Amino acid sequence: MNQYSKETLCVHKGTIIDPEDEGANSPVYTSTSFGYLDKETPVYPRYFNTKNQKALAEKLRALENGESALALSSGMAAITSTLYAFLSQGDHIVFMSALYGGTLHFILKDLNRFGIEYTLVNSTHPEDFEQAIRENTRAIYIETPSNPLLRIIDLEEMARLAKSNNILSIIDNTFASPINQNPIDWWFDIVLHSATKYLNGHSDVTAGAVISTRDKINRIWETARNLGGSLNAQICHLLERSLKTLHIRVKTQNENALQIAQFLEDHRGIKKVWYPGLESHVGHATAKKQMKGFGGMLSFEPENKNIIELQKRLELIRPAVSLGGIDTTITSPVMTSHKSLSQEEREKQGISDSLLRLSVGIENPDDLIYDLKQALESL
Repeated sequence: MNQYSKETLCVHKGTIIDPEDEGANSPVYTSTSFGYLDKETPVYPRYFNTKNQKALAEKLRALENGESALALSSGMAAITSTLYAFLSQGDHIVFMSALYGGTLHFILKDLNRFGIEYTLVNSTHPEDFEQAIRENTRAIYIETPSNPLLRIIDLEEMARLAKSNNILSIIDNTFASPINQNPIDWWFDIVLHSATKYLNGHSDVTAGAVISTRDKINRIWETARNLGGSLNAQICHLLERSLKTLHIRVKTQNENALQIAQFLEDHRGIKKVWYPGLESHVGHATAKKQMKGFGGMLSFEPENKNIIELQKRLELIRPAVSLGGIDTTITSPVMTSHKSLSQEEREKQGISDSLLRLSVGIENPDDLIYDLKQALESL
């Protein structure tokens, strides 16, 4: 158990103190070539064992209350390295169907090609996942809150289901961040992040993370070093720097998103709002139980289906891909994150052509609400 609060861990955990200069920030060790004599395992960036990689992993481990962690070159590198570490030809895995579009594209295009079977469950109820478990099932994989409709699954119930069937429980915790939710505290086995999003928060780094027990991280490491998804020292330094402000960024984004969700829910030009902090959200009670904050992500569907024109009329909020940055952005999932899915696949998940996803930043919420209001009413 970590001794200090999340605020303090964000700032201090993992920092490398140079004994000569005692600088406040970890030095950047740019070498890719290191000595090997009298060393059991040489230092090499692809082995995830340079000082900057290890410092970053230590901070990630502490923030998610895990035993060990790896920082990788992207969220998809973390996801694929983890799945290939524990799944082999003939194995089966149960996925929640409401996943990030890149994850779904990987599932649909690559898993069967490697002889790995899967079942997609379009539900948030553990009993539906239980029905999908087979004799050769090795893991259950979920997102909560999910992308882009913020679906909520009970972590405790899903972890109990996995353990009772002797299979792994894996979660993509990107939307929540370690500030709002720690699945390991609810007995989940493996936690994944696209560190490009909230962990970095400045829209200038692509990275991923996986946190678990030492044994499981060692197994993932064996696969990850072969797949080659390592980070260089400069990116590790930038991400470690960003994590120092994670708590204050996420706290502000939580507060702003709730105010904006309430505004949109009351606006006559909005058909529906998805945000777990709203009492109208079907998963609100569960989110309240397992989350410390409801996050900076929300989705909504305007009555006017001309969403391209709506986005163009925004003055402050930028239409842009990705999420989790300090500036507020808006995107159409059917044009971006879920574009690779067929119309039928999107409809199964409830993703309409007019759905918009809002990643709320740290600006003054009154300014963001004004911008949404003027764009909606100008239509």
